Amino acid sequence: MSGFVREARASDAEGLARVQAASWLETFAGLVPDAVIGELTSESAVDQWAARWRDAIGAPPTSRHRVHVAVEQAGASEILGFAAAGPATDEDLWPGADGELYELHVTPAVAAGGHDQRLLHAVADTFAEDGFSTAYTWALAGDSARIGFLEAAGWAPDGSRSNLDMGVKVAVVRLHTRLGR
Repeated sequence: MSGFVREARASDAEGLARVQAASWLETFAGLVPDAVIGELTSESAVDQWAARWRDAIGAPPTSRHRVHVAVEQAGASEILGFAAAGPATDEDLWPGADGELYELHVTPAVAAGGHDQRLLHAVADTFAEDGFSTAYTWALAGDSARIGFLEAAGWAPDGSRSNLDMGVKVAVVRLHTRLGR
């Protein structure tokens, strides 16, 4: 298994947007209306996501907001996956001690390459460095692959549920894990 994780650069923004769209095409299928998937992954949407990623990487809200990218080897420019994380945003959590994994995506063609595991480890390491004691994330309730991956990594549902409004209500569940220093 090869692969390398590094901090994202603004020049990675288009690669992040393309990985995000490819991941959504695969993981949202059957869970989100096709029209919504098409809208989120269109070329104009990918351009908008790239601009947002450029801003998020170039001017993060705090020093505890991080974006990591997975590449095949050190120095490689092709983005194979990424994870974005920072302080928790839910009202019932404390952003001083609770971290949130906002996004974790890997290009479907290389999904079996362990990049998701390396990205998750990088997020856990930076969470610990930044003083977070618990990590949280949301997953589509019907995304058994994502939930299974997180549970295998030591995460568990915390009982919180919600809905994303994507033209239809899409159920989501929150998972969490305790972090060691």
